[in-house]
Amino acid sequence: MSFDLVLFGGTGDLTWRKLMPALFQAFRHGKLPEGGRILAVARDERSDDAYRAFIRERFEDVDESKRPNAEEFARFAELLHYRRMDLSQPADYAGLRGWLDARQADTVVLFLATSPHLFPVICAQLGAAGLNDERTRVVLEKPLGHDLASAQQINRVVASVFSEAQALRIDHYLGKPAVQNLSALRFGNALFEPLWRRESIANIQITLAEAIGVGTRGDFYDRTGALRDMVQNHALQLLTMIAMEPPPTSDADALRDEKLKVLKSLKPFTPESVGRDVVRGQYRAGTVEGKPVPGYLDEAKVQADSRCETFVALRTEVQNWRWAGVPFYLRTGKRLAGREAHIVVNFREVPHPIFPGANRANKLVIKLQPEDGLELHLMAAKGSGPGELLAPVSLDLDFDKAFPSDRVGGYERLLLDAIAGRLNLFVRSDEQEQAWRWVEPVLDAWARDPSGPRPYTAGSWGPAAASALIARDGCAWAEEQ
Repeated sequence: MSFDLVLFGGTGDLTWRKLMPALFQAFRHGKLPEGGRILAVARDERSDDAYRAFIRERFEDVDESKRPNAEEFARFAELLHYRRMDLSQPADYAGLRGWLDARQADTVVLFLATSPHLFPVICAQLGAAGLNDERTRVVLEKPLGHDLASAQQINRVVASVFSEAQALRIDHYLGKPAVQNLSALRFGNALFEPLWRRESIANIQITLAEAIGVGTRGDFYDRTGALRDMVQNHALQLLTMIAMEPPPTSDADALRDEKLKVLKSLKPFTPESVGRDVVRGQYRAGTVEGKPVPGYLDEAKVQADSRCETFVALRTEVQNWRWAGVPFYLRTGKRLAGREAHIVVNFREVPHPIFPGANRANKLVIKLQPEDGLELHLMAAKGSGPGELLAPVSLDLDFDKAFPSDRVGGYERLLLDAIAGRLNLFVRSDEQEQAWRWVEPVLDAWARDPSGPRPYTAGSWGPAAASALIARDGCAWAEEQ
């Protein structure tokens, strides 16, 4: 299958930090379909060879395992092309169409790796130039809007040019192998699904923790914050995959219908519940991995009086028959004690303990990063004979070791799916808008709250109030258990 992949924002950070390494890995692994071209478009003037040299230099800044050697890059570079475009000029889109029509590839994927405020402009121009035929798909990188109204405006413009099946809203967390295995875990095995309900599960925790600060993205982050950057998309998508009902088929819309039902079932926030069930924080100077790091207000391009949150912890519930009364805890932040993303499913304690000593409830840990796998925590007898004591043990599945030749990164998987037209891991517009609808009361309450975010020391697990939030239900975060 021949394809043309056009990267708008072809010289930007997202392209060289994430997309090019992912495309190269797909090329290295032999998964990128033959007969493909990759066209980068941006504002400055340069030749194909100059762009290839630019990307070759940028590869020195990515993880060493993802860098090509000279021979690999020479072969990969044959796919790379460059075109100067002013995104507001119709003539430049006509020129792009001419470049694409000269070959008539089977599939055209237009990846908008630009600032989201440009999405309506680009999509309108693509439509005017006729770059929206049935062989064409457009990929929209998050964040899509900064609130419900702006997200709806973007979606209206996109829908006026592309059908829903052509518009692929990307969330790179959904491309992670462990996230893909959530559906397989639940719906491909008979073991867990009978237990996946309020009668057996005490609570579910989702943690997306980063040890890094905002780095060079201070101006972007100061306008965005952790709730918009991580909760509205990544964390809620994970929650829907954990909580959804079994879809009737593996069809993309069947899957996304069930995820939407979960989003509509989330307990809505009120001004009172925001104060009770949501904690926001902002990191101060501290020590991470043995090195001193500055506080958020001292980061480059951050406003000196910023009230932007770099940490969010919240409690919610899915109000349906399966999950009624089960608390879901979501937590994300920067400059935390470690880089890790996981989902912890805590099961209820045994109804009547017959063994002496303290028993622990079973739990399932779904590890997303840096490891990728599953841990099932059980109790086992330490010895033999009457009055034996129980001790905790775990069954550990490392996906990287179990499937060493089949592992692909999130962006690599999603780019390949976009080329192939597989929609399961892309977010539908109604999902995205419902997620905004749910978080917007929190944003509104914070805008009226003069207190601002709670400070926490870099290298910690966030404000003490986050531990108090979960302790109120007699629970504790995974690192405190």
